[in-house]
Amino acid sequence: MPNNYSPSRRSLLSILGVLPFAPGLLNSLAKNQANEPGTGLVNDNPLPARDQFAIKGTFLNAAYTHPMSIGSAENIKSYLDFRMANGKAADTIDQDRNTARTLFARLINADADEISWVPSTMAGENLVVNGLGLPGTAARIVTDAYHFDGSLYLYSEMARQGAEVKMVMPKNNKIELADMDAAITPGTKLVAVSLVSMINGFQHDLKALCDIAHARGALVYADIIQAAGAVPIDVHALGVDFCACATYKWLMGDFGAGFLYVRKDRLPLIKRSQFGYRQLKDMQSHVFPFDAAGNAPFEFVQGDKTRNYFEVGTLGNAAVPALIYSLNYLLQTGVDNIQKYRQPLLDKLQQELPKLGYQPMTPTESTSPIVSFALQGAEKKLHQKLAAAGINIQLYENRFRVSPSVYNTMGDIEHLVGVLS
Repeated sequence: MPNNYSPSRRSLLSILGVLPFAPGLLNSLAKNQANEPGTGLVNDNPLPARDQFAIKGTFLNAAYTHPMSIGSAENIKSYLDFRMANGKAADTIDQDRNTARTLFARLINADADEISWVPSTMAGENLVVNGLGLPGTAARIVTDAYHFDGSLYLYSEMARQGAEVKMVMPKNNKIELADMDAAITPGTKLVAVSLVSMINGFQHDLKALCDIAHARGALVYADIIQAAGAVPIDVHALGVDFCACATYKWLMGDFGAGFLYVRKDRLPLIKRSQFGYRQLKDMQSHVFPFDAAGNAPFEFVQGDKTRNYFEVGTLGNAAVPALIYSLNYLLQTGVDNIQKYRQPLLDKLQQELPKLGYQPMTPTESTSPIVSFALQGAEKKLHQKLAAAGINIQLYENRFRVSPSVYNTMGDIEHLVGVLS
């Protein structure tokens, strides 16, 4: 499988296609449907889950985009039948969206009413920033160098428009909490970070960070795209005010569908910055034949849930059935179990690759799904070697990133180590 070089998560991989449906999984689905209708999952989900995927080669690049499972690909077919109007499937779009929203809320311990659909993580962050009225003001904003590159561009543009943006720099492959503490001065409006960094997998102590920020009157936004589905998250316990993610990484979904969480008591702080029909609870016309009389041509009643603040128009629907399958898989398998299974694979890389001269970029105690190493000229030096071995990791000009998932084994890690040596 070819390697990928784009530093942005917005680039598309061409690795996904029509996946063959494994007979073994068909049997599992049939067995499960008798126990838990509609989920398409079995209660016992042993790891590694190799038979749930149709991956070719050694894929260690889930942080770039997670391969879609066979079950998710099959779930999409019902939606396609509906769109083809071939009479094989009914319109379940609204039901599916509510189901997926509820499942995601369970995954991060939120209330379903605190979740809105968004097309991407960056769209979610922009909606928060604009909803708080920060662009074009002198607001103080604190972020760090491990935040997503698109987000750093967002805040650089806000600085150009007059905001006071403080960027905390890494030390020893970490963003030190003490440095964040010093940066979050009284009067800070927003602290914006990635819970798990795409750069090296560093994970903030988000509870401690929120406690510091809230004590000084600041709000906290967290990009959780490299965390949701990969590390346990409890947004209520953490106290985070806002967070967002797309679904094509560790949620094992697809592009064009994401979630924005807004803590219920923070919603009154948000001003709607976009407007559209999905925000409405009701609309009355007084224009057309047989309409009731009214004082205005049209009357609108806004909804008061999080989704009524941020959802404005037509949403991507094909990704939702795939996401229902994968969210059920994550909930039944348990993100904590996935994390425990994955950790020895990451530890092996942390132990072996420095011996081969690769400079560690990830804290040794890290339990996130990403490990990174620096190597001058990494892309040029490693591309052909890895491609010939059928290994897919994320290569950059002077570093590389490895991110195993539920389908990987220690054998995959040993294969990579062998090739890199």
